Amino acid sequence: MHPLVRVSNIRLQCILGEAQTQPKVGSRLDGYLPLRSLGSVKYEPLFHVVLHEPQIPPNAGNVGRTCVAVGAKLWMVRPLGFDVSDHQLRRAGLDYWKHLEWEIVENWQALIERLPERRFWYFTKRARRVYTAAEFRRGDVLVFGSETQGLPAAMIQAHSDSTLRIPNRPQVRSLNLSAAAAVVIYEAVRQVGAEF
Repeated sequence: MHPLVRVSNIRLQCILGEAQTQPKVGSRLDGYLPLRSLGSVKYEPLFHVVLHEPQIPPNAGNVGRTCVAVGAKLWMVRPLGFDVSDHQLRRAGLDYWKHLEWEIVENWQALIERLPERRFWYFTKRARRVYTAAEFRRGDVLVFGSETQGLPAAMIQAHSDSTLRIPNRPQVRSLNLSAAAAVVIYEAVRQVGAEF
């Protein structure tokens, strides 16, 4: 198989930077990724962490690193504000990407179809309930919005019973995406009693 495979609706089980042909730093591959395999699963995810239309590569890289640390799967919903071949994404994830279970889906509906019968939690500063009030379970889906827009208002309204917020002082609009994800992920890990 050629080391670069077109990214579409295929399941991505890949390692950034382990293709036989490496892209030049800063080059854009226009939807192409180096793949290690398309069928192997590295681990059964403790949680599913979703970045809905993320825009900043280091945030996605850092969330991926946190997912490796706890055994969660990272999902990214297009459109993305960067190429997954982006140098900053790779740098933030360091050498952890080879251990990460992750997948990119074309849109929200594709994600819903890939995660049927799962319990979803939506994180927004507009929620009334604090994230520590939720009772997380293994296999839950933790959904975070883009850095500049958050989650779409229609999504929040449709799932208002499942929205949660991280409290902070009014001087701060919101936490950095990767910091917010880490706060929530580790609270979920604490609640389910996962040990590593």
